[in-house]
Amino acid sequence: MKAVSIREVGPRDGFQNEPETIPTERKVELIDALARTGLRRLEVTSFVRADVIPQLADAEEVLSRVSIPAEVAVSVLIPNERGLERALALRERLGGDAASAGGDPAASRPAFDEINVFLSASETHNRRNVNRSIAESLAGLERVLARARAEHLRCEGVISTSFGCPYEGHVPPERVLDIAARLRDGGAQEIGFGDTTGMANPRQVGEFFALARERLGRSGRGGEGAWVGESASASTGVGAGEGRADALAHDGAVELTAHFHNTRGAGLANALAALQAGVASFESSFGELGGCPVPAGATGNIATEDLVSMLHEMGYATGVGLPALIACAARAQEVLGRPLGSHTLVAGPVEWDPVMATTAK
Repeated sequence: MKAVSIREVGPRDGFQNEPETIPTERKVELIDALARTGLRRLEVTSFVRADVIPQLADAEEVLSRVSIPAEVAVSVLIPNERGLERALALRERLGGDAASAGGDPAASRPAFDEINVFLSASETHNRRNVNRSIAESLAGLERVLARARAEHLRCEGVISTSFGCPYEGHVPPERVLDIAARLRDGGAQEIGFGDTTGMANPRQVGEFFALARERLGRSGRGGEGAWVGESASASTGVGAGEGRADALAHDGAVELTAHFHNTRGAGLANALAALQAGVASFESSFGELGGCPVPAGATGNIATEDLVSMLHEMGYATGVGLPALIACAARAQEVLGRPLGSHTLVAGPVEWDPVMATTAK
């Protein structure tokens, strides 16, 4: 059975876009629950300045309080060198010690295993988002990547507005891939391509990832162009940043990841197009939380439970327990006190009658 890797980004991408700050104890509750759904990758928070994104001002406290199993890879978003220094200082301060933790794997693990750096493929969006040109962002991120790799952290470079910009319109794929190549050469072992404001369409997505595979290497871990295994749990090193890096380093390939927003309702269609183009790594957000700080109207990511439900129905393995994931989205809905956009949260998972399914075959 083919397997697909999913990184849950709701605790960062989702929480940061809420109009009100979610209490730290509720964040910890939701993150701990997500870490026990079978997800093997969680983006937990970001080391941005508190005055820029006050919703994530408690990054250190969240990472200090969560209890995440050792097999789950934890990632944090790093905006710049100062953010990396903050993150590394916390990681050193919290350093895992199995003996002092009484043998508890969750208590003895490092604070995080992976870092994500980001910039936009659009000059206008990049300046409005981080107040830098693309060239300035790349120069700074290359320094961040070099330092993070020296610290044995797995690194992902995320490119926003990869499929279109609300200010500039069309974003040339060659520009996106040139940025991706710079990030790869700078030390990123994974490149995430973000449809930041939901402007992509399935045809565009399929053509883009076909070109990306030619330019950047295969799109996953193992197999021809995609990560293929007997099951999600059969992959090696998923929970360990260094192991994941080593799995790709032998042939110089970079992992290609798709990150779609559902702003115009095309999120799952675009995910399917990416899947058919050989992509086997996705980022999504439980409950369809998320969005983009600029511009207005950029709604959430595709819901993780919607993505998992579709993949399971298609016969792909994710390693994720769908009922547990839906329960997390339901709890987030209670915490936020408003309906969320997830379709599976409303309708529930598809349930087939085993007898009828057997007869139909």
